[in-house]
Amino acid sequence: MTLRLEDDKMCYVCGSKNEKGLRLSFEHSKEGHLRTTVVFDKSHQGFKDMVHGGVVAMVLDEMMVNLAWKEGMPAVTAELKVRLKKPIRVGEKVCFEGTIEKRLRKIVYASSTAKNLDGEILASAWAACLCVDK
Repeated sequence: MTLRLEDDKMCYVCGSKNEKGLRLSFEHSKEGHLRTTVVFDKSHQGFKDMVHGGVVAMVLDEMMVNLAWKEGMPAVTAELKVRLKKPIRVGEKVCFEGTIEKRLRKIVYASSTAKNLDGEILASAWAACLCVDK
């Protein structure tokens, strides 16, 4: 069975047609790097006024896979490690960045971070992403 990746614009994180999703847009300003900013609302919380860690992990993951896609390497996450360092508050503006670290054959190794406006790292992630033939 061949895996075929197709974008129908319904991704929960970046899908422009997903009315219930985050609908994030990205800045792909230089090779190997991707950025976006997010202000999470109450619908994204776990405990009161704190963004659910799974939502943060989801955006960190998207930063890496979306970057691989934008660089011509359609990929899916094969392994993901997330470190949540400090709570992200509902209503807080957070900057997410993704970086391609290296590529070995069909595996892309990437990292991503979530930082507050002071540049403090709130969360980080590392992933091995499996590239799928176009």
